[in-house]
Amino acid sequence: MLGMARPTQNSAGALSMLQSQKTHLKSICLQYPLYRLLNSHGFCPLKNGMGLIIFFLCAYVPKTEAGHCKWAEVLKDLERIKTSKDIDVSLYTANADEDEECQELVMRCFFLETEVIIQECRIKNCSKTQDVWNIWKNGNATFDKNKLTSTKSAKCKECEEYEEKSFTEFVQNFVKVIQRDCKH
Repeated sequence: MLGMARPTQNSAGALSMLQSQKTHLKSICLQYPLYRLLNSHGFCPLKNGMGLIIFFLCAYVPKTEAGHCKWAEVLKDLERIKTSKDIDVSLYTANADEDEECQELVMRCFFLETEVIIQECRIKNCSKTQDVWNIWKNGNATFDKNKLTSTKSAKCKECEEYEEKSFTEFVQNFVKVIQRDCKH
């Protein structure tokens, strides 16, 4: 046991203080570059609290992909079904240029009408049944996430008030409505 010193109360306290100083030094070492950055000419607005808040909001707010639309998957499926020859049904078709405040209700009408297409495809065993099902599923999932926010105005029509059009015209208008929504 010669040569081996046992830690005493004093040496344990000194060890604890030394570890505390190391942590403090690491903190200073990390803070100094940030201090220099904030004091550089380009970051002068970040010296005050509001500048820092804006900086962190911009840095940490999730970025959306340029050109990304919540209806992107629906658009892909619409492209797949638009040339289908085995879907022959007339559907209530909203106009692509409906009033902006009716946009959400118009979208809901299109998704409701996809249920008619699904029924038609089940009867006729369409080749595009899965794509139609995906349109309906993805649309409803998006609406579930975003509860109905628009209120029915006198300008907005019920789905059944729109003219019945061919499947091809329905898909064309559906695509236009989605593209319009994606631009906003």
